[in-house]
Amino acid sequence: MKNNILAICLDCGDTLVDEATEVKTPAGVSLRADLIPGAGQMMIELKQRGYRLALVADGFSDSFTNNLGPSGVYSMFDVYAISEQMGVEKPHPDIFHHALKQLSIEPASYGKVLMVGNNLERDVKGANRLGLISVWLDWAPRRSKIPADVSEVPQHTIKLPLDLLAIIDQIEKGFANTSGNEVGMNP
Repeated sequence: MKNNILAICLDCGDTLVDEATEVKTPAGVSLRADLIPGAGQMMIELKQRGYRLALVADGFSDSFTNNLGPSGVYSMFDVYAISEQMGVEKPHPDIFHHALKQLSIEPASYGKVLMVGNNLERDVKGANRLGLISVWLDWAPRRSKIPADVSEVPQHTIKLPLDLLAIIDQIEKGFANTSGNEVGMNP
């Protein structure tokens, strides 16, 4: 079955790894962290379903290889857009554009790309500004849970990483049932 969703962009901290378990250097580079329960299994399932995956994250490049490498999650990504390398942090559009360009996704198709993250101000707002399908992971207590304005309102909300699979099924079904109509919004 052909996927209608062209790619899935994912944040890392409190989206894939539990920030509360991070061990950092004095400079702020994370040396290790535990995956959020179900995050590894979710990534395996996304790859098995044939989705292209982009890591779109703020932080030091070494933090992501250190945190995601030992579990094999880091190598599951097709492309990387890391703020340290980009010189900007989310919600700046350049970090998203970098990932989408590497995936050869044109702006007209941005509505067929998911952005999954835990931060309303960065992940959701950045995705919404570009017309990506925003999925907010409301798992950790470390970030605001109240949108500051309409630009921070997610199209979908999940509580656990594995909940993303049902959202993807719903969105794929919506794409299959429409011909060019707008999809991806909460019913």
